[in-house]
Amino acid sequence: MNEFDLVIRNGTVVTAGDTVTCDIGINDGKITALSAYLPQGKKDIDAQGKYVLPGGIESHCHIEQESSLGDIMSADDFYSGSRSAAFGGNTTIIPFACQHRGHSVKQVVADYSKLAEEKSVIDYAFHLIITDPTDTVLKEELPYLFNQGYTSFKIYMTYEIMQLKDYEILNVMSVAKQEGAMVMVHAENWDIIRWFIDKLLKGGYSDPKYHAVSHPRIAEGEATHRAINLAELIDVPVLIVHVSAEEAIQEIHRAQQRGLKVYGETCPQYLFLTADKLDQPGAEGSKFCCSPPPRDEAAQEAVWRGIENGTFQVFSSDHCPYTYDDKGKLFKSETPTFKQVPNGIPGIETRLPLLFSEGVMKGRIDMNHFVALTATNAARIYGLYPQKGTIAVGSDADIAIWDAEKKTTISAGMLHDNAGYTPYEGMELQGWPVTVINRGRIVVDDNKMHVERGSGEFQACGRPERAKPLGRTQPELDPRRNFGADIASGTAKPGTY
Repeated sequence: MNEFDLVIRNGTVVTAGDTVTCDIGINDGKITALSAYLPQGKKDIDAQGKYVLPGGIESHCHIEQESSLGDIMSADDFYSGSRSAAFGGNTTIIPFACQHRGHSVKQVVADYSKLAEEKSVIDYAFHLIITDPTDTVLKEELPYLFNQGYTSFKIYMTYEIMQLKDYEILNVMSVAKQEGAMVMVHAENWDIIRWFIDKLLKGGYSDPKYHAVSHPRIAEGEATHRAINLAELIDVPVLIVHVSAEEAIQEIHRAQQRGLKVYGETCPQYLFLTADKLDQPGAEGSKFCCSPPPRDEAAQEAVWRGIENGTFQVFSSDHCPYTYDDKGKLFKSETPTFKQVPNGIPGIETRLPLLFSEGVMKGRIDMNHFVALTATNAARIYGLYPQKGTIAVGSDADIAIWDAEKKTTISAGMLHDNAGYTPYEGMELQGWPVTVINRGRIVVDDNKMHVERGSGEFQACGRPERAKPLGRTQPELDPRRNFGADIASGTAKPGTY
């Protein structure tokens, strides 16, 4: 047998389906052998007593992204964001290429791609954000981009400047069905939220803590119900992102029980933070403003149940960092109203250790479920599997070696993002990734980075099996039951006007 470039030996190898003790042989960035014993490679890593997992896939993060009004930039660029992700055990990131109103999606993708190509230290793909679904976007740009490997996109049911109306959502979902793309939805009812905002501000309730009040759980539950109904009408799979409330969890679970392809994603802030964190002196509470906001302990337990019973397939950070100064959270004022605070919190580096420590080490989920939630399911849902998200012969050598005994107290000073603070300051965790490998390259080891900026590679996503329609056509869209109207294609019947 030819000499291996790298051998990882004696570790406990864990995938979403299996746990075995074996060696891993790597050549040319790929896993080429899994065996009880492999000969020495050009380089060996002894993982005795450690867990060897697929590298995490951070599939929901906002990096080097302008705010919706274009007035401030998120704290992390593609270098600092990918660096922080790598130190947290991730080998692939999937941030967003965000279209603002009036912009070309193709140009937006080109702009973000250039930044990532120059700076990212680990591999990356992109989701699209669609806020302006013009005919050109729907008929030309999206089909073109799907063919180039951008096969998932996010739409908003909230934020006035980002929101799509139901009519627009149906149009976008129709294109997704036609092209085999995955639809991600930020599901909150904007009219409910803006009614609360108006009432709160007029009443003088403007501190950051009232952000949590302005996003009631019923707004999340209602929008989730509506998004699922719209997706069922079109017969397109849908993923509801950053779910925080039991009302939304129940809607997703009911849809899954009916056999619909409805997927759920949640985040660390909904397990480890509560709305009380926003109730702090001055503007300190703004550090915890994100949407949806953290809820309460009952909601935390509902999220844990959703993780444990399989309602959630994906666990992501929704990393959206802003510095705590006049370039970030305080850009409007040193004492901003809750409406003036940019939404988002950092968390790309702490996502995996938080779930490992509080989920695996405390017995709420097993190691295989951890791998599924943090790597494998994202790879499957977004068209990167089996190249990413597993440890198998032929897959990319994307691996994180975990020391389950390593105890760490989280502090902003130990992290590698540019936010300058962490919402999880002082939390004591057990378990941390000590070596991170991307395509056979040792990216992080001994708490040092060993690769250069720009060494990550773009990963074109395929059309995922998870995005294929069920084939359940609603009667009003079925020409056999709607008097022959071909509504889905939009093609006129010959001889009609």
